[in-house]
Amino acid sequence: MILDRYIMRTVIGSVSLVMLILLALFSFAAFVNELTYLGKGEYGVLQALLYVALTLPGMAYDLFPVAALLGSVIGLGVMASNSELVVMRSAGVSIGRITWSVMKAGLVLVMVAVIISEFVSAESERLAQELRSQALVGYVSKKIDKGFWTRDESRIINVRRVLANGELSGIYIYEIDDQRRLQEVLHAKSAIFKEDQWLLREVSYSRLGQHEVSSTLIDRLPQESLVDPEMVDVIAIKPRSLSARGLYEYVEYLKRNDLNASHYEMVFWSKLILPFATAMMVFLSIPFVFGPLRSVGVGVRVLFGTLVGISFYVIHQMSSYVGLVFHINPALSAISPTLLFFTASLFMMRRIK
Repeated sequence: MILDRYIMRTVIGSVSLVMLILLALFSFAAFVNELTYLGKGEYGVLQALLYVALTLPGMAYDLFPVAALLGSVIGLGVMASNSELVVMRSAGVSIGRITWSVMKAGLVLVMVAVIISEFVSAESERLAQELRSQALVGYVSKKIDKGFWTRDESRIINVRRVLANGELSGIYIYEIDDQRRLQEVLHAKSAIFKEDQWLLREVSYSRLGQHEVSSTLIDRLPQESLVDPEMVDVIAIKPRSLSARGLYEYVEYLKRNDLNASHYEMVFWSKLILPFATAMMVFLSIPFVFGPLRSVGVGVRVLFGTLVGISFYVIHQMSSYVGLVFHINPALSAISPTLLFFTASLFMMRRIK
């Protein structure tokens, strides 16, 4: 138990330090990117700083596998440099037993990652998105359940969903007269911006007369003015800002309404596999210490760990989008990089003497 606690404390402490460094670097890059929006609406430096701060939990979740590998390599590397691992081996502690102690730390990291993803980052990302949209286009009132509302002269427009590709879903348009009496109601299943105008699809149009209501169904209806396309980019639902449960529910919603859900399915499986990738990266750190690199310094191990971590991050991102382009099963695209690196780590473990 003492040995377990010591190894776990060392590994988790190193991973936490690496995570802080990575977050500092990535948050600075994100803040610089936000500076391009300064001066638009009420968006200032304070809003940019607050937006970046609210996106940190989601950023941390994406960086967990890389931080887990680098932190584990550094923590175990320091122990190896101080001959602590040699003493443990001399006392009869097997490599398998040390590996199990390290993997306990990995399980703790996995639980932390899941908690951040499901209960912290989803809410903070939502708040960040609302803060940004309100500052950039202050006349938009955005709510989770009922989408957002805006007004265009005599029309009140409600859009229930804004997809990542800029497509609108569930559009309600209410036409009122000078006395604020309802004259017309239009409902469209979806809308997409093409050739400088919005094209509404599967439209139900109702006109309220003095004594009756007349209704018409229209397959396609062009609209020159509806919602500013630039505003759509600001308030669109970002797939990575949703929790795994939220993504699953949203994918089911899109499928029920015959909308393209492939992008969201890809993000769902990527988010679902990330905790397992974190545990795999912790396991991969073992061969860096007991394998061919056991006789080199901590700096060389960190260099190799950085290269492997970056390689996994790039391959993981590329695999998801390549699967999206070539219509490969999203689950297979998301799982393949983790399986590849896990197989490599097993092969390296078998070579440890």
